[in-house]
Amino acid sequence: DESELLTVPDGWKEPAFTREDNPKGLLEESSFATLFPKYREAYLKECWPLVQKALSEHYVSATLDLIEGSMTVTTTKKTFDPYAIIRARDLIKLLARSVPFEQVFRILQDDIACDIIKIGSLVRKRDTFVKRRARLLGPKGSTLKALELLTNCYIMVQGNTVSALGPFSGLKEVRKVVLDTMKNIHPIYNIKTLMIKRELSKDPELRSQSWERFLPKFKRKNLKKRKEPKKKNTKKEYTPFPPPQPESQIDKELASGEYFLKERQKKRKRVEEIKAKQADAIKKRQEERNKAFIPPKEKPVVKTKKASTEKKIDIEAIKEKVKNAKKKKLGALPVEEVKLKMAADEKKKKKK
Repeated sequence: DESELLTVPDGWKEPAFTREDNPKGLLEESSFATLFPKYREAYLKECWPLVQKALSEHYVSATLDLIEGSMTVTTTKKTFDPYAIIRARDLIKLLARSVPFEQVFRILQDDIACDIIKIGSLVRKRDTFVKRRARLLGPKGSTLKALELLTNCYIMVQGNTVSALGPFSGLKEVRKVVLDTMKNIHPIYNIKTLMIKRELSKDPELRSQSWERFLPKFKRKNLKKRKEPKKKNTKKEYTPFPPPQPESQIDKELASGEYFLKERQKKRKRVEEIKAKQADAIKKRQEERNKAFIPPKEKPVVKTKKASTEKKIDIEAIKEKVKNAKKKKLGALPVEEVKLKMAADEKKKKKK
């Protein structure tokens, strides 16, 4: 069947490339170089012997130039794998982008690849870019950790790039999530989809079926509303007649009769108005000062009812106790014991 030919059997792996596949080696020498930032110099110095050791297994030489600030990888006469130099190139690229060597050396495996996603030019505003990049990391790196677990990839967010290292299927998903995050789609939506796909892949019956009915469909909602101003300008009704002309200062003085007063009288009137205002202000200020001297209202004293200490005394019971005490002598035996002793004494006498 055609369906059987197209499917890959479980656990199948591509055979490793050995010297028998290419016994004569390579014809030409290939080399790649990349620059690294100044802050990576100390780390690269420390781990460079490990890098050389890992590449020497694939017969690729590596040199570190601290003066120029570059890393170079070249093939040797013993190199038989033509793709080894491409893997070595990716290795030095990842090292320059702050990926630790513990993760980088995995790139030399056949089933592992890397992807460097440039995100710096996807957003115009710098503030928006920083916020969306932080959204990709999540609180305390939780979103990035969830993405790593679902895709089986190591992800490093550094500056304007995102470096991913892992299997091909995982890298495809990582690129989609990163680009969607930069397009203002929250990564949690893609993470939910990946979780559902992971569960569906466990079921062998659903492998050949379409998964669209199981996957969630998220609609984009534009919830932003225009901010309404505090003061709303309401349009007045249209009238063909112009508004009445406002009264001038002279018209107001004519209406109040102040216009006909002399200059001296006008000045006196102004002074009186100022004094009246000052008197009102002094009065208000005095009232505020006197508030501190007004005693607060005392709460009414509530008289507590004294609990009656007198208790009812049972006189008859006391009388009976006194009678019984009179009958008894101090240190004397009870009446029953006395009777028993008397009977015992009489028996002894009879025996004698």
